[in-house]
Amino acid sequence: MMSPDLDRLLEGGISRYSLVAAVSKRAREIVDEANEREEIIEEKPISTAVDELLDKKYRIVEKYVDED
Repeated sequence: MMSPDLDRLLEGGISRYSLVAAVSKRAREIVDEANEREEIIEEKPISTAVDELLDKKYRIVEKYVDED
């Protein structure tokens, strides 16, 4: 994986925190899926998760809490 453009990853106005949380969650899912299928992972799960995000295979949805 090359260094992806941060602006491209953050398009849509998502926060950096949400980006990190979503990518790390997807990376854990990738590892769990590979373990279930007893596959060896060739590429780093974080790289795969970032590539999937850039390919729009999933999207990040932020939920805002209204503080009253």
